[in-house]
Amino acid sequence: MHPGASRALAIMVLPLIAITGVTHAQQADAAAIIRDLDAANQSRFENVLSFTDVEHYSVYRGADQMDASAQMTVKVTYKKGVGKTYQILSQSGSELVIKYGLRPLLENEKSINNPATVAQSWFTSANYEMKLKLGVSQLIDERPCVALAITPHRKSPHMIEGTLWVDTRDHALVQVEGLASKSPSIFAGTTHMMRRYANMQGHAMAIHARAESSSLLFGRSVVTIDYSDYQFEIRH
Repeated sequence: MHPGASRALAIMVLPLIAITGVTHAQQADAAAIIRDLDAANQSRFENVLSFTDVEHYSVYRGADQMDASAQMTVKVTYKKGVGKTYQILSQSGSELVIKYGLRPLLENEKSINNPATVAQSWFTSANYEMKLKLGVSQLIDERPCVALAITPHRKSPHMIEGTLWVDTRDHALVQVEGLASKSPSIFAGTTHMMRRYANMQGHAMAIHARAESSSLLFGRSVVTIDYSDYQFEIRH
């Protein structure tokens, strides 16, 4: 081969080798992230024996995003092997929204956390196809994050099609956002959901959530949830 042709071929091949190396590294990173997410879910299930927290629910209707049409504050108690129970501490606003919006939401959360089926709602590779979004990163609550595209293996109002944001340092879950893969009822439209997490006692725990949807009964509605005052019993 002519020396000039050899040099030209080398120049063409080197970028391909570099790209292949990057791709393999990205695949390895994605595999490690998914493996750690799976392990974190199992660890929380096995080692968090119980916890309590206070959750404040606010419902906003129509274009008014300043004055809540209904609010509710509840104390949540979780016990391993039992699930969650709710004690309503206070409520105010529209009785219609409380009766047909917030109370069913609490029952739904209780159902999701049934110990027999709770693993079906986890953000794990058993429930979702997960793919690293190449080159996508974001700083969330001062935590550097990468993004995973998630697609549920089955359709459910409890399953989200969207994005997981994961801390680049420890692969902990920081935020999830997307659309519910199935409408909760024939009367409701598309539901956009977001939940943010913080590391507490070594586990990712929810600190804020937001869901926006539309329905024949309520029209456009936004529900926000703020989580506070966590108290834990951890297996040692």
